[in-house]
Amino acid sequence: MAAEILEQLAEALIKGQAPVVKELTQKAIDDGIDASEILNDGLVAGMSVIGDRFKRNEVYIPEVLIAARAMNSGMELVKPLLLAAGVKAKGTVCCATVKGDLHDIGKNLVCMMLEGAGYEVIDLGVNCTPEQFVKGVQENDADAIGMSALLTTTMTNMKATIDAFTEAGLRDKVKIMVGGAPLTQSFSDEIGADGYAPDAASAVDLMAELVG
Repeated sequence: MAAEILEQLAEALIKGQAPVVKELTQKAIDDGIDASEILNDGLVAGMSVIGDRFKRNEVYIPEVLIAARAMNSGMELVKPLLLAAGVKAKGTVCCATVKGDLHDIGKNLVCMMLEGAGYEVIDLGVNCTPEQFVKGVQENDADAIGMSALLTTTMTNMKATIDAFTEAGLRDKVKIMVGGAPLTQSFSDEIGADGYAPDAASAVDLMAELVG
């Protein structure tokens, strides 16, 4: 019975049916299914399917956003239970779009998917200065940062942010992931980032490698 509800939950998430996801999540909770099971076998299982389809260009950003919103409606119910049960996050990640850049769709997508994958995500917003990134990491004792840029003119601020971590003596303590339309793996290597992700689903895989 539990397996059946979780399967329906994953299916509703894949279809982006937020009210159904909320309803089934509540039903799973009422039926006494463990919160981490609801998260992993229901919500994350569904989001993984969407992530894989996104990588294969079978679905696009609007569908992923709709699925991520549906996931969030379930997460709202499960999160307090996970915290109460003392389920630890896989790691803490600060995400933001770099200084001078106001684009946030990609960044929001990465935040939602990382959260769904079990990370504590601190969204520092857009137009984030190197100092704000450093402060965000210090205040939240973060393990990693995710930097996004959509303009070739703001990409350079990624290097400035990495330099700020070096100056603050934190570079060895924090993993740095970068992404955004104009970026490439070679640019990521050039500026000394720990990794580059071409899309939100890959960002989750990369974070698992970096933070373990």
